[in-house]
Amino acid sequence: MDVPTPRPGQVIRYEYLWKREADRGAEDGRKERPCALLLSQQMRDGRTEVFVLPITHSPPIEPALAIEIPQAVKRRLKLDDERSWIILSELNRTPWPNQDTRVVPGSKPETIVYGQLPEALYNKVRDRWLELVDQRLVKVVTRTE
Repeated sequence: MDVPTPRPGQVIRYEYLWKREADRGAEDGRKERPCALLLSQQMRDGRTEVFVLPITHSPPIEPALAIEIPQAVKRRLKLDDERSWIILSELNRTPWPNQDTRVVPGSKPETIVYGQLPEALYNKVRDRWLELVDQRLVKVVTRTE
């Protein structure tokens, strides 16, 4: 399976490591889940690094720290029908490609990408995330290969 070039707004299948789990010493996520690829950057040494936001069914405790994914977008991405939110208050910073991406179940040909967020939704996610960064409300878990 080829690993695609990372593009902001892609929704990928990824073993996300929550900050609370990392704080307890975990190095691997407990669950594969859809995640939104927020940013991709080329490092000085030539490696690529990405910032990945988790998508969850759990309603956010603080609504301002997440953005709900509209059902029409979820259908287009072939996600389930339950309500889902992109969490903006934490992210995984990780090399690309990495061992924590997973194949989307049932994808033919096999791929790690569910699809792309609509531009307007991606822009809303990015802009709100930048506001939270300015307010120092974003926690980062740095992952290694």
